[in-house]
Amino acid sequence: MDEKSLQQYFADSPPTVVPLAIRPHFDALTNEQKLYAHYISRASFAGTRIILRQVSPESEPIYDFILSLYHHCDGDWADLQKEAGINNDGLQDFLNYAAQFLGNIGNYKGFGDTKFIPRCGPEVLEAIASVSSKTKKLLAKSQAEGGGIFANVDNESLMHLGFPDHGHMSTYYPDSPGITKKEIDLIGEFLAGKKLLPENTRIQKMENGNFKVLIASALRHPPPEGSDAGSETVWMLPAPLEGKKLELEFGDHIEEMANVALHMKKAQLHVANDTQAKMICEYAKSFGTGSLNAFKESQKYWVKDLGPAIESNIGFIESYRDPAGIRAEWEGLVAMVNKERTKAFQKLVDAAPKLVLRLPWPHEFEKKQFIAPDFTSLEVLSCSSSGIPAGINIPNYDDVRQEVGFKNVSLGNVLSAKAPNEKIPFLRPEDLSVYQSNRDQAFEVQVGLHELLGHGTGKLLQETSPGKYNFDVENPPVSPISNKPCTTWYKLSQTWGSVFGPIASSYEECRAECVAMVLSCDFDILKIFGFGDGTVDWSGKAGDVLYTSYLSMARAGIIALESWDSKSQKWGQAHMQARFSILRTFLDAGEGFATLDYSNEDLSDLTIKLDKHKIISHGRPAVERYLQKLHVYKCTADLEEGKRLYEDMTHVDEFWGTQVRDQVLRNKQPRKVFVQANTFENGGQVTLKEYEASPQGLIQSYAERDV
Repeated sequence: MDEKSLQQYFADSPPTVVPLAIRPHFDALTNEQKLYAHYISRASFAGTRIILRQVSPESEPIYDFILSLYHHCDGDWADLQKEAGINNDGLQDFLNYAAQFLGNIGNYKGFGDTKFIPRCGPEVLEAIASVSSKTKKLLAKSQAEGGGIFANVDNESLMHLGFPDHGHMSTYYPDSPGITKKEIDLIGEFLAGKKLLPENTRIQKMENGNFKVLIASALRHPPPEGSDAGSETVWMLPAPLEGKKLELEFGDHIEEMANVALHMKKAQLHVANDTQAKMICEYAKSFGTGSLNAFKESQKYWVKDLGPAIESNIGFIESYRDPAGIRAEWEGLVAMVNKERTKAFQKLVDAAPKLVLRLPWPHEFEKKQFIAPDFTSLEVLSCSSSGIPAGINIPNYDDVRQEVGFKNVSLGNVLSAKAPNEKIPFLRPEDLSVYQSNRDQAFEVQVGLHELLGHGTGKLLQETSPGKYNFDVENPPVSPISNKPCTTWYKLSQTWGSVFGPIASSYEECRAECVAMVLSCDFDILKIFGFGDGTVDWSGKAGDVLYTSYLSMARAGIIALESWDSKSQKWGQAHMQARFSILRTFLDAGEGFATLDYSNEDLSDLTIKLDKHKIISHGRPAVERYLQKLHVYKCTADLEEGKRLYEDMTHVDEFWGTQVRDQVLRNKQPRKVFVQANTFENGGQVTLKEYEASPQGLIQSYAERDV
């Protein structure tokens, strides 16, 4: 790896550390509500080590190394510096790395899936580790496990998450360097046939060629009534893996799952209603036994728990980081409802059934009835995750979404968290003022539409049981793309994720982003959010918000190239890949709607230029054409056409991958990492402790979290 390549992997210096402000919202709770929030927060954070193990083999010992150093010096880093005999730069480089590590819960970026390494050399870490025998051992283990702390100079592929047989890192397939993508896919198909859902599993290939499915649970054995797959736990695999054995092994992350289940049971003592009690009961059953059927039941109750003062969701939720796109990362969220902002979202929910009709597909590709979800603006108390999102639309199970419904949440204190003195590259000077004045409002509109009417729309054409379909299979819907009857749909046991596999997450994020881009052009929708009077007005606030929305997406499409790896020819982040394709759609709209503006040969003065008065006449129709294809191919399980379309729109050629990306890396801004509060229970009373927004404060918050 050359010096230029190495530079892109260095940890941010300094990282952008921002507080996740929550005290006024927490203080407004009753003590019972505080206890409920506290125990689910503890359950969420109890899964921290699960996330670490899902990232890389070295992540957990690095985590222990950082926290052991904190405890050794009791948070007095100047004292540690003196004891270790290192200079100020060495200490600050370590603290910056530690903050970014904890902010991502691992040594790969939660948003980008690329490894980051300390800016200081190994000698600095060795000096720091020399303060105790424990930290010496932990540093040695951190270096010996997986790819170690520093760069893999002889194998740059390990600097990216992905399939092991492609040379990438993935601990969803632990100790299995020889496992192939084909084997992973075949085992996935086999388990789907056994009705065993994959989200809380990992796959291990043994030296003898047999396979184990590791199931996260607090028990080492399936319950007496059997697992989700029934009483069998061992099978001989069919061709082309004939002769090989597949075995279920329970108790993956056993200590963490037991802790999670325990804290959920404690939370059950402080529920607000019977629906919450049933929800928590199913959660505890799932985390105890490893049953994802129980988890699905918890999600049904969660959807039915409308308007709670404390909103939460916990479990193996999003599958962005599994290269196969089906195994999920541990997440836990606890938040308070912001009643004032929720009112605006409720107006959007009320209007949603009519707004769906504005989207560019026939009714056959949409649910018969839009099930109005709970849509709330939340202030986050706790989020155990490799990255805190701005909005959420879950559950991800299509049958639950179509039969019971879903929920949308917008995370207010995440949206409003600001980095001081943030640079904003790739915008023209004349656009900076309107962008800075309206980006928060534009982002709120984008998140609201993305979550509610993006992820919330669409009907999958499927065989629901043998010989039964949710459409007229004798007269299937006519595709608006080909003007011919559809010939593909989801077969029994097939899901959106299992059919579209590795591209499913990014493809769906793109579809949802496109929905938001289309509907944000309607001024009556902007009025719902409090901008304008519903009439077209480019000189007023609504026009500025709309222009900023398109400007933000175009700029995001350029910045997305940070997560593109030119050597592996691989995208590292689902949302980034999606935004790049939407930028391409803008540029392809024609007649000067969107252009890249530069005069220097090296693109050092690159900016995006948008004609705001062509957003409705050119930008929106271009996005609608793209969205229609994305949507119909998804609804009809048309992987061939969907994959061809998406790979074409996200293809990175020499111009984008070298010239533009060089400027993106040169102008790279640190991604925010959040310092979260902790809650403590003593004698039935709960107290909240917030921390300084600094690397030191972030480390202290984790040390006092004690997980």
